[in-house]
Amino acid sequence: MDVVDRALARIADGDRSAGASERLDLEFKTDGRSVKDDLANIAEAAACLANAAGGAVVVGVDDKATGAAAFVGTRLEPERTRLRIYEITQPPLLIEAETRETSHGPVLVLTVPSSTQVHSASGKIPTERVADRCLPMSTERITAVTAQKTGRDWSGEPSDVPASGVDPVAMQVAREMLGRSSDLAKRRLAEAVDIDLLRAVGVVREDQTLTRAGALLFTRGSEHAVLLSYTHRRTPAGQLTANEQLTGPLVVALQRVFDLIGARLETTPVSIGKGQQLHIADLPEPAVREAVVNGLMHREYFSAERTTVEHTVTQLRVSSPGGFVPGVNVDNVLTTSSRTRNANLAGAMRMLGLAETAGSGVDRMYAEMARVGHEPPRYAADPTRVEVTLLGGAPNTALARYVATLPAEEAADADTMLILLTLLTRKTIGADELRPLLQKPVIDEAQSVLARLSGDEIRLLEPTRETARRAYPKYRLREEALAALGPAVTYRRRTTDQLDRKIIELVHETGTINARMVRILLDLDTIGASRVLADLVDRGILIKTSEATRGPSVTYGRGSAFPAKAGRQSVISKHAGPSAHPADQLPFDDLDG
Repeated sequence: MDVVDRALARIADGDRSAGASERLDLEFKTDGRSVKDDLANIAEAAACLANAAGGAVVVGVDDKATGAAAFVGTRLEPERTRLRIYEITQPPLLIEAETRETSHGPVLVLTVPSSTQVHSASGKIPTERVADRCLPMSTERITAVTAQKTGRDWSGEPSDVPASGVDPVAMQVAREMLGRSSDLAKRRLAEAVDIDLLRAVGVVREDQTLTRAGALLFTRGSEHAVLLSYTHRRTPAGQLTANEQLTGPLVVALQRVFDLIGARLETTPVSIGKGQQLHIADLPEPAVREAVVNGLMHREYFSAERTTVEHTVTQLRVSSPGGFVPGVNVDNVLTTSSRTRNANLAGAMRMLGLAETAGSGVDRMYAEMARVGHEPPRYAADPTRVEVTLLGGAPNTALARYVATLPAEEAADADTMLILLTLLTRKTIGADELRPLLQKPVIDEAQSVLARLSGDEIRLLEPTRETARRAYPKYRLREEALAALGPAVTYRRRTTDQLDRKIIELVHETGTINARMVRILLDLDTIGASRVLADLVDRGILIKTSEATRGPSVTYGRGSAFPAKAGRQSVISKHAGPSAHPADQLPFDDLDG
């Protein structure tokens, strides 16, 4: 069942109207005053979808009604509609048209591809799909979309600026960036003459002129155009305490923004033992740098708009012109392969150490936020803009202390850190729940991460006893991880010995117990109490003492392994046998939900 069929089924069932079902790739239409006007209207909708990600136009469904009343049908014929759209769109647009039967009658479905060109209809201004609307495209936007669809790299095109025209301050900033690198070759490059440095960064053409990326990074060609805006408030709604509008060169503007942000970050000292101490900022500096750099590296430079950085004590928001490149969206930005509209600029910025290697920058943002207890970056996007928000605050010091003990590759792994962060507030998690959080395309990829973290090498997780044999078990933190995390965990798990001790003490006092007494004593539901009692019977600590075998009349008394009042804990351990669960296995951690 495709997107159209699912939407039609919900409308037919009365769950929602066609108007409420419209989205980025789906539009509903009905017949109007004349066939000519209808075809012109539908051609405009098709061109709009083609200029974005493609989609479908469904004709014959009222956008306000639900159920059978919504299916009003259409007089349009598929082949005539297809031909007319081709005739009145510029350049001509080819679509697929078919009559599709529904439980309440036929509708016309037009399938529109995402085109490599920008189309208009009947000589009108081109439009593009933004959410569930078609909005007019400016000349600037048409140029940007055309470049994006054809794979044109604006940053790699000639600037006609000679390589000798670089700004001395920009070159000095670039050398300082290279000098901080852990790569010896890059540190040596910091000592090279200008032309050799520029060639190594990849921004010099054969005719000794700079690419547009080179001019942007190293010259004052943009000194009259604001590239980057930085504002700071103590609170989101407070008065401005800083407001800087920065022009080129871009490396100088970037360094200035890093300095402005760094001067306002507050840090918390965290002792990690052996006399070592970490200083953790309210907003992790590596995540901040990636957010700012990505906002400049991947933005749309056909637009005259600036990249904006809005900073408060606990929040940083970076907004940049241009939507995501095709294939990337807010639901796969963590896992999709690295793509950029500015390949030459991206290569130069990575060479300077401003950005991570291809495909690892977003991962690092996620990992750096999660490892100190902050939620993952929040993305919002439409075809004209991408926005990322980092929500910080005081770090979770217990979590940060624990992460410092992990192998470096795990502490830097976004998947590991997101799972660890989630299990601070949830007792268990499975691959089905984890898949959207980790943005994995299939459940098996999420399961492989959980299985890896439960292996003997890492020993972070373990499957719960009740689900261990399932294809996709539920996983929880191991006892040693729980103990090390301490107050970072917001729940308490009860060990088998703790449960045993409470029930044994009650039996010593009352002689017999029943399920209701266990539910009240341990604050469990009916199923949880039954599991506890069954486990104690299996280990011989309790036996059934009533004739009833099921229901509230069943009572339990002392079994053969029931401990004497003195030294009862050691007796539990001695008589429980091989089926008993040691304290670090915690089989009842989620009995009460």
